[in-house]
Amino acid sequence: MADSNNGITASRGRARIGVIVPFSNTNLEPDMEMLRPHGVSIHTARAGGYDLDEVPDSEQMRQFAAAGLDDVLGSLCAARPDVILYGCTSATLSMGPDYDREFCRRIEDRSGVPAVTAAGALVEALDHLDARTIGFCSPYTEELNREAAAFLGACGRQVIASAYVGSDLGNYGQSGLTPADVLALGRRAAHARADAIVMSCTDMRAVEVIAEVEAETGIPVVTSNQAMMFAAIGRLGLEDARVPGRLGQAPSAFLRAAR
Repeated sequence: MADSNNGITASRGRARIGVIVPFSNTNLEPDMEMLRPHGVSIHTARAGGYDLDEVPDSEQMRQFAAAGLDDVLGSLCAARPDVILYGCTSATLSMGPDYDREFCRRIEDRSGVPAVTAAGALVEALDHLDARTIGFCSPYTEELNREAAAFLGACGRQVIASAYVGSDLGNYGQSGLTPADVLALGRRAAHARADAIVMSCTDMRAVEVIAEVEAETGIPVVTSNQAMMFAAIGRLGLEDARVPGRLGQAPSAFLRAAR
């Protein structure tokens, strides 16, 4: 698998992506491996700051966003990543767009490389699709779903359909949803006037059902992990790399601007 001209193998040599992972999250790393472009390596640092025995509601996610970022960045930056992804959507969704942008700048200032939050990546992906009306689903609490709708509303989007999973899941309940569960959730978020379906949460197995949801509904799908990789590809300038779904059918805005 090695390229003798430049030393690139399937898993390394072209770029490094650093990922901050909530410490109970078991889905983000497998998704990153599925989405990883050729020659790009993935390096993770696990972050705590929330109670594993509590439902991950708005307050828990605010605590997580505020906890120990500098220490986590210190360990992750030792791997010399070329871009950093902050892999908890709800942590900054719950705080609003201004907080999300400032949080991203803080990561960039501390690391010296481009950074993307999962929440910010969702908005970038919706910009790319020119999607203004949104069907939204997640494994979040109803309160967090409302805060997510407010976040997207402040970014110029209207959530016209929202699917709540039906119970307030614990930290391991989100990743415990099967792809069939997630597919059913995506179907419920579909709306005839939706420009896109957002499937939010880095710990939900949404990447695996992008093609099925798009095929059944005819609506582009944006997931947290797909959107983060889409943003990373653009920042790294990887013109041959694509994410799954209709989001990946054209080059990113960063690549278009570079030309």
